[in-house]
Amino acid sequence: MLLSRLDSHTRIAHLFNPKLGTRDFFKYICQDFGLKTDGIATKGEFLSLLHTFLMECYARRERVVLIVDEAQTLSPALLEEVRLITNLETPKAKLLQVILLGQPELDKTLAMSEFRQLKQRISLRFNLKPLNRQETGEYIVRRLKAAGARNTSLFDDDAVKEIFRYSKGIPRLINVVCDNSLMTGFVYEKHIIDRGIVREVIKDMEGPAVRKGWKAILIPAIVILAIAGVLIAWWGNLSFGDRSCEGESIQKVFRSKISKVLEVTSLDRIDRATEASQNNNSAAEQDTPASNSPEPNK
Repeated sequence: MLLSRLDSHTRIAHLFNPKLGTRDFFKYICQDFGLKTDGIATKGEFLSLLHTFLMECYARRERVVLIVDEAQTLSPALLEEVRLITNLETPKAKLLQVILLGQPELDKTLAMSEFRQLKQRISLRFNLKPLNRQETGEYIVRRLKAAGARNTSLFDDDAVKEIFRYSKGIPRLINVVCDNSLMTGFVYEKHIIDRGIVREVIKDMEGPAVRKGWKAILIPAIVILAIAGVLIAWWGNLSFGDRSCEGESIQKVFRSKISKVLEVTSLDRIDRATEASQNNNSAAEQDTPASNSPEPNK
């Protein structure tokens, strides 16, 4: 939105994903400035191309700006490259202005001693603090106007309070909650977003609630004890007894024990099958009348 307000005398390259290698970093910058990079493969060639472009812009009195978003994710190597390209200048002016946008972690990184020289080159610093309750409401209205909404009172006061409570005034969270609330309101055919819709959206965003209390401890404990019991019983069936393992690998002993267990199990199944077959035959003999038995008197 702000970039669209800049005049035609400002050239901008916007790096959205700074997790790049050094070569890809310079290639992306050159391409975003509209430069042709065909046949260029080395960092030195990209720097030469960039310097020529900056000198041409300076001759035309054009400002050149590099915006690095999510700058807190920049690697130390790329931060050093950012510092070095700020050295591209004439005796009278800087050829390139660099804007680093990032989370609070960026301040912690720049405070490290190894980035002292880069920090010294920062001429202007601005920290966007969380919005308060009133600013949150004004921010929502401003975003609705920018989106072309005719009615900027789509969120009632209770809904705005709930959004502020959850987001703590962080614009990114405000945007997410408002977008999802508007979508939910559309599904429910609501013309006004109330606290109930906002709470439903927040609940969906947070996902299923984590189990609390004694159940969160007892249930995993029961599962662990059950598994331990099975393992102990299994280990008992495969115990080494008095047999010495000297000269034999544990793997061989395990194989021997497993074979014995399988053998015993198979024999047990055979014995049970034989016994069941004999019982069935005995029952069949008892149910079948003998051939020499006398016929009953009529």
